[in-house]
Amino acid sequence: MTEFAAVRGFLAELLRRPDAGLEEFAKSGIEEGAAWDAAHPVNRLGGVGEVVDGLIRPIRRALTGAARRDEIFISGENRREQGGAWCACVTHYVGIFAAPLFGIEPSSKLAFLRSGEFYRVRGGRIAEAKLILDFPDLMRQAGRNPLPDSPGTEMLFPGPATHDGILPCDPQRGESSLDLVELMGGNLRGYDPETLESPRQTGEGGCWHPDMLWFGPGGIGSNYRWEGFVSDHRRSFLEAFPDRAGGNHYCRIGDGDYAAVSGWPSMTMTHKGDYLGVPATGRKLTLRVMDFYRCQGGRIMENWVLLDYGDLFMQMGVDLWERARTLGRR
Repeated sequence: MTEFAAVRGFLAELLRRPDAGLEEFAKSGIEEGAAWDAAHPVNRLGGVGEVVDGLIRPIRRALTGAARRDEIFISGENRREQGGAWCACVTHYVGIFAAPLFGIEPSSKLAFLRSGEFYRVRGGRIAEAKLILDFPDLMRQAGRNPLPDSPGTEMLFPGPATHDGILPCDPQRGESSLDLVELMGGNLRGYDPETLESPRQTGEGGCWHPDMLWFGPGGIGSNYRWEGFVSDHRRSFLEAFPDRAGGNHYCRIGDGDYAAVSGWPSMTMTHKGDYLGVPATGRKLTLRVMDFYRCQGGRIMENWVLLDYGDLFMQMGVDLWERARTLGRR
């Protein structure tokens, strides 16, 4: 069993271990002083006790029979200055949503709480963690969607089409995958304000496959091909935040045909246009981002995207939790 396979097993067992010995078990896999940053309203947790009481136990209480379903779980050496050995995953917390979770009212039905997660591993234990749990999508599943109808298709995040996203353990091919993602991201930063096109994204010499799939967070949904990505997400985002600057990543890793990048925050921008029903505020904003990619034949085939919209909307003056509380179940 590799070090990262052991971490994956540890994360799954955190949901299954009897409560009486949970904190002691957590100490076996998490450094005592480890800081965990999670999506709003959880935010910063410091130390094993806060991680257990502030994140793990609430999920266990809210989701009866809680279990993880990992769709992607990759590992590698961090290419960014911070360095270190990291693993990154797209997972769902699955169970019957039977009790409130961080102020979200339950549905008493099966729920899939999607999450993107990055873990720095040292000596077999987690030394640092970042998690974006898609709480707005959980609200939608519970019939209390605080956001307008999504332009894309709201759906369960599927696993990779090739079903090979769990610990490929191929760092050499991972370097090539990450090279491709970095090339795409570097060119994506600039765009033509009239056409919204960026260089080397599509067509001959482009980074994206013509049949690319983009799986987005609650409020945006998922779409097919570059045209769908532009119409469902890119156009409205650039019109609302035309000065957006991204790529401020603490971690970039590649493994096999996969790459994952994340910034906390990744983007800085000014709210200059309406966005998902919120009129322009003129405020300076930041956005926490996680991207997971599957590459094939020198092109990006699939992209799973987690955005901390709870935090972003709070910066715009909108409390999605308060919105959800005022809605009747739909």
